[in-house]
Formats: sequence, C-alpha cells, structure tokens
Amino acid sequence: MPLRPDAPAWLTLETVPGLGPEVARRLFDAFPTPQAILAAAPAQLAPLVGDGLARAIALAAGVADTGPGLAWLEGAHNHLITWLDETYPPRLRDIPAPPPWLYVRGDPDWLARPMLAIVGSRHATPQGMRDARAFAQALSEAGLTIVSGLALGVDAAAHEGGLAGLASSVAVVGTGLDRIYPARNKALAHRLAAEGAIVSEFPVGTPPKPGHFPRRNRIISGLALGVLVVEAAPESGSLITARRALEQGREVFAIPGSIHSPLAKGCHQLIKQGAKLVESAADVLEELGRLLPAREGRFHQDGSAPDPLLDCLAGSPLAPEQLAARLGLTVEDVSVKLLSAELEGLVAKLPGGLYQRLFP
Repeated sequence: MPLRPDAPAWLTLETVPGLGPEVARRLFDAFPTPQAILAAAPAQLAPLVGDGLARAIALAAGVADTGPGLAWLEGAHNHLITWLDETYPPRLRDIPAPPPWLYVRGDPDWLARPMLAIVGSRHATPQGMRDARAFAQALSEAGLTIVSGLALGVDAAAHEGGLAGLASSVAVVGTGLDRIYPARNKALAHRLAAEGAIVSEFPVGTPPKPGHFPRRNRIISGLALGVLVVEAAPESGSLITARRALEQGREVFAIPGSIHSPLAKGCHQLIKQGAKLVESAADVLEELGRLLPAREGRFHQDGSAPDPLLDCLAGSPLAPEQLAARLGLTVEDVSVKLLSAELEGLVAKLPGGLYQRLFP
C-alpha cells in the first residue's frame, strides 16, 4: 500500500506510554495533526496531559522506532485509519474512549456497513456452534456484517457464518495484526483478511495479553448496531461485551438455553436484565431491519430467494441426505444451510426429519 505521509507521526504517538484514547482526544481537540502534537513544546502539552506525559511525547519525537509499523503498512491490504480520517467508522467515533487509530488488514469499507456482533463462549456446545454459524449466515444474508473477536468457539463459528453470507465478517483482535491468536484460527484469519477485515488498535508486534481482550470488546460492540450473545457463563467476557453495548446505546439480544446448562446462565441473566430473547434471525431483524439497505438482486419476482437449496425444495419435502446428493454438498453443509433457512422463516422441519419450503 502507498504509505500515508503522516504515518510516521501516528506511529510515533502510539509508542508514548500512557497515551490512551481519552488523553489522545484531549490532544486532538487542541492540535490539528499528530505532527503538530509532536512539534509542540512540553510547556504547551503539560496543561492538557500533565508534565510527565508532556515530556514523554517530546522524547518520543526523537527516539521512537517506527520501522516495524511502517514496514507492515507497506504490505498489500494493510491500512491505518485514524480519528482524523473521514473513513473512520462512524458508529465507533461516538463511543466513550474511541481508539484514536485502527490497524486494518483487508477491506476497511466493511467497517462502515451495518454490523451485528455475535459473541459467546470459547467452550461452546456443538449446538451453540451450530446456532452461532446459522444465525450469522442468516443475518449476513439479510445485510448485517458479522463482527466478533476471532476467539475459539462461538466467535469462530460466527465468523464462518458471516463469511458464508453476503455481508461477510470482521474480526477485532487483541494483538498486533502481524500475529494470529489463537493459532488454531490461522486459516480463518486469512479468510477474513481476504473476504472481510481484521481490526486492532494495538501496534504491530503486540502479543496476546489478558487485559487486551476486555479492551477490544468495546470496539466489537462499538462497531455494531447490536450484540447477540449465543452461549455465555455468568462471568464470561461475552457479558463484558454486552455491558459495553448497553453503555454505548446498542441493542442486546440473547439466545435462551436449558436451565441446566451453565452456558445458558449468562444469556438468561441478560434476558432478565432486559435483553431481547431471540429464537430466530427474524427476532433480530425486527429490531434492526429498518437500519439495513434494501437487498437488491436477491429475490425472484415472486419474492422468494434464488437459492439452489430452496429450489430443490420447490416440490416435495426432502431429507438432508437427499438434498446433499442433489446439491453435491456434505450433509453437514446442507444441515447448516437448512438451519439458516429455518431461522429466516424460509423452510420448516417436518416429522421424520424432512424439510419443506414455506413459500412457492
């Protein structure tokens, strides 16, 4: 990528210890550019940030090592988006303590689209994984880009579902973008970078640290119109994301589960506190659908979706195995598509495991 002229100044500022989002905002209220901040005398900065931080900024202007960050930015599809840019995500700009800069690998245009966060347990049940993927795919088909945190479990399933739909998926991570954590999601991360985007506020070279993940949660919810919690224990990080969403004025949704399941307790707690109970993708779209663009080109004249699976069900009901044979897919892939279509209200499951299309 062509290197933006002010990149060295932004990368210098990020090396200053203690220069967090709130302090950065005070500085940019007083100075028009990062270059102007670095050129200011400590006496000019001290009333805004204190003597110690003013001296640290002045010191960084002469000694900061920006080489690794600049080298990363020269890579294909690598971007730096800053608070001063028109391309900064509009919803994120309005949250408390928005990140002054974001590193993006992939297409940054996804960050301006309507988004839904889907989060949940790293130790999700098989049903939780299926629900996360199916809801994500159905909602992505409806026009919501799925944002999550690239963790194992629900996050990974949500990203996979989002990528399978039309509106793709975005990951917000707690490391530098030159690292993939967890390593087991390496292939998924490459898909997200190629078909969606990966985002971080942390500089290149930043390793995974426990404190980074609660911090990145405010970005996940801040980018989104709402947050859907699939499975969560009572003290899980997913509930932190839900709390951030409430603080930011976002909608919160939760899928209920068995009263005997520890991973349902967090969702039940949210529902008791006012989160919307969700049984289908339509429940989410009832709240957020008015904010989505029209889904042009996705329907036949009679309003039905041009989906090969639905076309196969235009006649008599079929079993997943029959559909898999006709479509040339695995039974597992067909089952995911069927659940997604069921959540959208397009098909119904009949006795005996057969599926029937609900519209002509």
